[in-house]
Amino acid sequence: MIAPDPATDRVLIVEDEPKIARLVADYLEGSGFDCHHIDHGDKVLPWLEAQEARPELVLLDLMLPGTDGLTLCREIRQRWPRVAIIMLTARVEEVDRLLGLELGADDYICKPFSPREVVARARAVLRRSRAAEAPETAGDGNTLSLDEDGWRALADGQDLGLTAVEFQLLRVMMQSPGRIFSREQLMDHMYRDHRIVSERTVDSHIKKLRKKIAEVWPEREIIRSVYGVGYKYQPEE
Repeated sequence: MIAPDPATDRVLIVEDEPKIARLVADYLEGSGFDCHHIDHGDKVLPWLEAQEARPELVLLDLMLPGTDGLTLCREIRQRWPRVAIIMLTARVEEVDRLLGLELGADDYICKPFSPREVVARARAVLRRSRAAEAPETAGDGNTLSLDEDGWRALADGQDLGLTAVEFQLLRVMMQSPGRIFSREQLMDHMYRDHRIVSERTVDSHIKKLRKKIAEVWPEREIIRSVYGVGYKYQPEE
């Protein structure tokens, strides 16, 4: 038996429809992923706990026998924050979409879907996840990195002392360097209870985030305003 390549990305497919699971696995394995399939929600957490090395990505169906997908999403994110999660759902209501993402999912795909789309989304989510984990290096050797387990941002190894909201804002923007986020998009990541807040609240948190970064790097501007649109994370060349 050939041992799996340790460099191969591992994917856990949690799906109770065997035809869908097999189709997705075939396409992922054909694209170089190593897949494992579980068809019951109650089996997911025990399987993950038993693994010496957790999968890099979980494809998680929303509607499952036993423990449902949203509950599993929350548990996985709390226990293993570095594992990426893509939710698979036939329920397209906006509340379900937002709730899944707010519980910690990195993306969602609505059924019916193309298996090629799943492969593309999996690659994109893993790229973003690794970009967030890797230190960003400036020309002068300064580094900014995220400690996902401790919810800390480190500038040259110094803890910036961010609040949970400030950490979330920085994390979201660091996952997509150069992407412009509207205030509304950032608000979706700031508050899990979907409270109604003013867009000025985002501006206030960004201002505090910038101030904390400036205490370590007074000459750098990595959180930039785009007039009339929003904000972006732009590490220096």
